Amino acid sequence: MSAARPPEGANPCRARVGETPTPFSLSEPARAGSEPQASAPSGGSETRAAGSVGATFPRLLGDIGGTNARFGWQAQAGAPVTDVAALPTDQHATIGHAIGHYLALHGLPAPRIGGLGVATTVTGDRVQMTNHPWQFSIAELQRELGLERLLVLNDFTALALGLPSLGPEQLHAVGGGVAVPGAPVALLGPGTGLGVSGLFPAAAGGWVPITGEGGHVSLAAIDVREQAVLQQLIGRFGHASAERALSGPGLVNLYEAVCRVSGRAPQPLAPADVIAGARSGHDAACAAALDLFFGFLGSVAGNLALTLGARGGLYIGGGIVPRVLPELARSAFRERFEAKGRFRDYLRAMPIWVIQAEVSPALAGVARALDLP
Repeated sequence: MSAARPPEGANPCRARVGETPTPFSLSEPARAGSEPQASAPSGGSETRAAGSVGATFPRLLGDIGGTNARFGWQAQAGAPVTDVAALPTDQHATIGHAIGHYLALHGLPAPRIGGLGVATTVTGDRVQMTNHPWQFSIAELQRELGLERLLVLNDFTALALGLPSLGPEQLHAVGGGVAVPGAPVALLGPGTGLGVSGLFPAAAGGWVPITGEGGHVSLAAIDVREQAVLQQLIGRFGHASAERALSGPGLVNLYEAVCRVSGRAPQPLAPADVIAGARSGHDAACAAALDLFFGFLGSVAGNLALTLGARGGLYIGGGIVPRVLPELARSAFRERFEAKGRFRDYLRAMPIWVIQAEVSPALAGVARALDLP
């Protein structure tokens, strides 16, 4: 497939599969002579417990997913995020226990400020994780930790705010053309669930992150095979959301659905087992599940890019896709992303990057959110 040629004088965000791109500049919409700043998350779903906004340190930063809780530490203004650690959520009864363990593990003092990106919607004081039993009151957690301020926001809102911290070496290009400076950016990521967000340019300069639950939109089929799989998911869950297919558990759901459609009894596999089975070449159901995963991912990503007008490109986060990059390159993902009829050329020009960062960019995004007015 041919890549769109960059306009003369543009920053060449090369986007052939596997090449390291130059990421788009998040500072483009800022007014001349001003320092680019992110704006507060849209939709009112950011929740702060009592405490004033300010650059108070040290800060505890967290990216809380369904499988791992990642923590980091920011000692002072302008300091990098240090003491990064990932703790399995199933080894800690509460988020407070996990934070206490992290602080003790690194010999850190009590933080003054805390910021947490959590894999769920945040609409008030009470937070219930979508794909994990943890639940907590923001106000009570602030008191438990002795914090002057605690900010809690959606994890993919935090990840969107962290995109400016990514360098070219942390991105893997998957086709397309050149990012348009100042254009909207799309973000999604299959992990324990399916996170969705994006960035819109603000009129006064900077960027506004999107807060929502786009991972729970309805999944759609394009052929008879996919329709049969969707019927299995609907029969099992009542609603075949994108997350039911595009996540770690979703990959297992696809494998089990393929088995049942073909009259085969599914084995009790984990997501890693499905990937291994597909790679072995000896398990047709695993191979079909991974193939379906990439096809559905392409369609959902294309829908998101069209909805947001993401001419600034689409970023893929989460823990699943970085593990299957060779299979992604050989899959129908990019074709399905672009297969939107009269808007094929529009999508063909959009670059896509898979995030390959050792340290969660969401931690930098949480730090950025703490600085917002």
